[in-house]
Amino acid sequence: MINDILLSNNKAKGHRPYFFSDETIERVLNITMAVAGELAVTRERLDTLERLLQLKQVVTDDEIECFIPNPEQAQKRQRWHADYIARILRIVQQELEAIQQPDENNRNMEEILEELGRS
Repeated sequence: MINDILLSNNKAKGHRPYFFSDETIERVLNITMAVAGELAVTRERLDTLERLLQLKQVVTDDEIECFIPNPEQAQKRQRWHADYIARILRIVQQELEAIQQPDENNRNMEEILEELGRS
């Protein structure tokens, strides 16, 4: 899973803007907003699919509820889950990288370690 987190680690240069005095709250807020964004997109797509399927009378609600994925489908879902978690935990990964590879755009290691110790 760590490799998946690393792959999702696109970030802007410079310091991350913080809106709360407690950076731990800021982290939780960022993770929550990532989950909320993912859920909103998923709900829209699901609504579209359900409406189209209902309109075309392709599948019933019972068929959807009783569906069991085959091994290939299950593997694809598992990969999606790993990518999803990587996107949600992106901020945590970025801060871990800042500890491991500090540069002029990141807070110094002592600040981050002190903050993580408070978490």
